[in-house]
Amino acid sequence: MKVFKFGGASTKDAQCIKNVVSVIKQTGEKDLVVVVSAMGKMTNALETVVNTYFSNRVNTKDALRVVYNYHFDILKDLFETTSHIVFEEVGNLFTQLRQFLETNKSKNHPFVYDQVVSYGEIISSVIISHYFTENGIANTCLDVRHCIITDDNYRDANIDWEKTQSKISEKVSKQGITVTQGFLGAEIENNFTTTLGREGSDYSAAVFAYCLNTECVTIWKDVPGVLNADPRYFEQTQLLNQISYREAIELAFYGASVIHPKTLQPLQRKEIPLYVKSFYNPTAPGTCVGKGERLDPKVSCFILKKNLVLISLSSLDFSFMVEDNIGDVFKLLHKCQMKVELIQNSAISFSVCVSDKFNNLESLLTKLREKFSVKWNENVTLYTIRHFKPAELKALAENKNVLLKQQSKETVQLVIKE
Repeated sequence: MKVFKFGGASTKDAQCIKNVVSVIKQTGEKDLVVVVSAMGKMTNALETVVNTYFSNRVNTKDALRVVYNYHFDILKDLFETTSHIVFEEVGNLFTQLRQFLETNKSKNHPFVYDQVVSYGEIISSVIISHYFTENGIANTCLDVRHCIITDDNYRDANIDWEKTQSKISEKVSKQGITVTQGFLGAEIENNFTTTLGREGSDYSAAVFAYCLNTECVTIWKDVPGVLNADPRYFEQTQLLNQISYREAIELAFYGASVIHPKTLQPLQRKEIPLYVKSFYNPTAPGTCVGKGERLDPKVSCFILKKNLVLISLSSLDFSFMVEDNIGDVFKLLHKCQMKVELIQNSAISFSVCVSDKFNNLESLLTKLREKFSVKWNENVTLYTIRHFKPAELKALAENKNVLLKQQSKETVQLVIKE
């Protein structure tokens, strides 16, 4: 048995969904779990629905209409007649979503976010499952919320592995094709929908692979595999044929966007190989992440993270920044849900580069000013080079405003104000 995962780029329109069918048929796999993401940029569109719901509720219907029209345009391109049952099923899902928005009493933004944004994956899986059937690919559509059980840490839920293992073993057949959703789970107590963090569909695929002891996981992308740099920002890139689990985890930790940071750990524990392949060329080998050579070819890897915040702290009385002070900082970072990307400290100062994905910067700065002298730079970019060469580092830093540099034997990081 194998796990295939198709992301938003591979299901963004009717032609791409037709190509998913082509991939299934070309690979010839009969026993599969197919994990799908929301189509195209629908997670972003549903986030707009949530933000409008909280900021200007009268415009929520307009924001939701964008999502509705997008999916129904795809349906009309895929199915010959609007009398097909998929139109009714997708229509019912939008009715459920509207009813939630009309009747919800919760003011908890992360809770509402998970209940609303989850419809992207649910609608996507229903459409793809029906289209598989229409094209002779027998399958079962499974609601992942009956399988992946989590806590109630909405927007970044933690999996209860014991319960999840039991549910997946019970509900997923090892014969035939099962279509299900990435990114989603359900919390233990009340069965409300949870999400596993942005780009969490890769993680979902790994969870199924771990619990079912599958042969491998393949993530289908619009790139030929894992590249040594993001082609959107770097002109010359190379395909990495082989990456060890350890090296891939390092790259993911620093922010390589092709593989979700949490995806690799469950796969490594059972030595399940992960393939990253192009859905435009499904017979090409792509990249294999697994046991074996650390990196092939042995080239420098460039990683870029944009829209970060660099915060620099010093004590108000110029005393040392020691464990107690730094401990207080990390407690505040955790409380404000800041993802730490880099830290650096000296005798009287402490710098931290963070991702403010929950828009809690002002709250954090207010609390930090109570104990520290605070300076910060918003919209900075963090460059990371693994296995760097001096000439590459020099070229990267040339004519740039480098705010912070950190270097070890294998890795160099630069915080740059563009």
